Amino acid sequence: MRIIGFSGKSGTGKSFASAELCGKLGIEAVIDDGLFIEKGNIIAGISAKKQPTRLGAVKTAIFTDEKHRSSVAEAIKESGITSIMVIGTSDRMVDEICERLEIGKPDEYIHIEDVSTPEQIEKARRLRASAGTHIIPAPTMQVKKQFSGYFLDPRKGFRKDEHGKGQSSEKTLVRPTYSYMGDFVISDKVISDIVEHLAKDEEAVSDVLWVASTNGEEGMYIRIIIRGWYGAAVRKAAESLQKRVWQAVSYMTAFNILGIEVEIREFNMKNEKSA
Repeated sequence: MRIIGFSGKSGTGKSFASAELCGKLGIEAVIDDGLFIEKGNIIAGISAKKQPTRLGAVKTAIFTDEKHRSSVAEAIKESGITSIMVIGTSDRMVDEICERLEIGKPDEYIHIEDVSTPEQIEKARRLRASAGTHIIPAPTMQVKKQFSGYFLDPRKGFRKDEHGKGQSSEKTLVRPTYSYMGDFVISDKVISDIVEHLAKDEEAVSDVLWVASTNGEEGMYIRIIIRGWYGAAVRKAAESLQKRVWQAVSYMTAFNILGIEVEIREFNMKNEKSA
């Protein structure tokens, strides 16, 4: 397997540059901050950026936990890939990751200074210092499961592969849990207000009787109870509301929505007033 080591100091834009570099060199997969990413899909691993402390992030990035290490090593073997890029803050860190994952030593080392200008590196450092943000070289939908409820923002780009063909790429901007910027919390009332606002556009829905949301490690479940107008297409309205709530809450809060249940509890006659 062809192994490329890609290194540079923390905050210099390695993850951002890696997607374009992989496309240019024809590299199929990346090891970055504890994740095994193949062709933009997170296949295995735990993001170091999800750890509560910087020390925990470093340990995750170099695969010190045996369960984490073995799951990623096994996923690499099963993937059948023939090339991979290993990202680290130094060549020594890259070597350590390769050794732990049992993939062999890098065939080549590339440094961030080889692919980014001093101006680009300085810009990356300023963004890290001012906003506490980091890039994960995978689409937002791939990242949301691990970073449900945290700052998420897609960064789309355009790259050329080894044959010179254009390909679109997407990276995700995240704010790690150990960031000094603080926690991001969404009140239950926010979810309720979003649901009630959207329900007003559904003519077959008379009232929203109850909204409850449950947050877990991987995302959020939402349960909605509505009252419909008798004789109206309430089931169709419930399906529409379910879809629109998923779109709105996902976009506005950055939560990974695991499921939305809409229950039709009662019906109102058209000449009755909503309770």
